[in-house]
Amino acid sequence: MSESETHTPEFESVLYEVRDGVAVITVNRPKKLNALNAPTISELMEAFFIARDDDAVGAVVLTGAGEKAFVAGADIGELAGQTPIDGRRVARRGQMVFELIENLGKATVAAINGYALGGGLELAMAATMRVAAKGARVGLPESTLGLIPGYGGTQRLPRLVGRGRALQMILTGEPIDADEAYRIGLVNEVFAPAELLDGAIALAKKTTRVGPLAVRYGIEAVSRGSETSLEEGLRIEADLFAILCASEDMREGTTAFLEKRKAEFKGK
Repeated sequence: MSESETHTPEFESVLYEVRDGVAVITVNRPKKLNALNAPTISELMEAFFIARDDDAVGAVVLTGAGEKAFVAGADIGELAGQTPIDGRRVARRGQMVFELIENLGKATVAAINGYALGGGLELAMAATMRVAAKGARVGLPESTLGLIPGYGGTQRLPRLVGRGRALQMILTGEPIDADEAYRIGLVNEVFAPAELLDGAIALAKKTTRVGPLAVRYGIEAVSRGSETSLEEGLRIEADLFAILCASEDMREGTTAFLEKRKAEFKGK
């Protein structure tokens, strides 16, 4: 999609806009603390497909409407009536959407304003990076409902903060605040609430000033490499490095450096 074809889609539970090359996707159910139900999950998937396929979008910021919550979790009313078959289907559907976010090929920044609990934290963990407002609370309280995280929390949290800390959060269900999340590496930066969205957009924009193929393959190298041995991860890195060596972006980047000018990347 070219810049001239960029449009603003309309959803029931999601807001979508583009600000200077950064798509801002907002879960918009503030009266429900932005809880994730099936229609919202579907709209998030559609919004991220639009951002992925829009050449005018270089990065994405994901946040929640209002001041109280990023996403406070799954819709418990919807969850309570699920059978085992329903539960697996819902979990796999959510996992598929979150994998789309994780492997979008463009950097995504979750701007955590308020509560990010259960599916909300799992959604944030699918992003490339996370920033949080001072006073935000994040956690995986599913064990207090007799459940475990079902949207990737048992897999992504240990990869981000380590096995022991992840198990503590998963098995106790106790949330942590933004400062502690920063200390353990779960979030990249903490901002004053009024500065959160601008800070997230500024971080996202930094990733649009470098080679877009380098961003795509950098995300892929980390994502695929974290799921395998160091030896295999190094092979993945070498293969992706080799692909980039054949790109026009690499030639432009190295030439611009030698000529002491700003590179003009084209994503080719």
